[in-house]
Formats: sequence, structure tokens, C-alpha cells
Amino acid sequence: MLRELFTEHPNSVEETYAEHMGMAFSFAGHMLRGAIACFIHGFLPFLFVKTGSATIDELHGRMVANRQQQAPDRLAARAAAVQR
Repeated sequence: MLRELFTEHPNSVEETYAEHMGMAFSFAGHMLRGAIACFIHGFLPFLFVKTGSATIDELHGRMVANRQQQAPDRLAARAAAVQR
């Protein structure tokens, strides 16, 4: 039961716990960079004019579009690993 708490969501997005942690940490870094840029932009509107929206677009592409393309590849790789 305790193990399910840590693996249910990663499994639902076709990732291992470690893969999911790596993705989450990567997203957090990008979001932090975007947040700092937006904060500075609030004070100095001539700086980081497109950084916030570019960060959102990049993360959306990685999270949604790439997941749809990678899911069949990951499933095939896992199936091959199980057969070994």
C-alpha cells in the first residue's frame, strides 16, 4: 500500500518513480527560472518580455505533446525488458 502511494501517479503517466522525479525536478527548475524572470519583469517591464510565456510553451510541449509521442515507445521498451 505504501509503495502504491509513490508509484501510482508515475505509472499512470508511463514513468518509473525515478523518471517521474527527474521530470518533476526538471520542471521545477524551469518554472523557478520563469518565475524569477516574471518577477523581475514586473519591476522592469523591458526585461524578460517573453520569458514567462516561452517557459510555459516549452513546458506544455514537454509535458503534453511529447508524452503522447513517447508513450508507445516507453511501453514497447518496458515490454521488451519484461521479456528478457
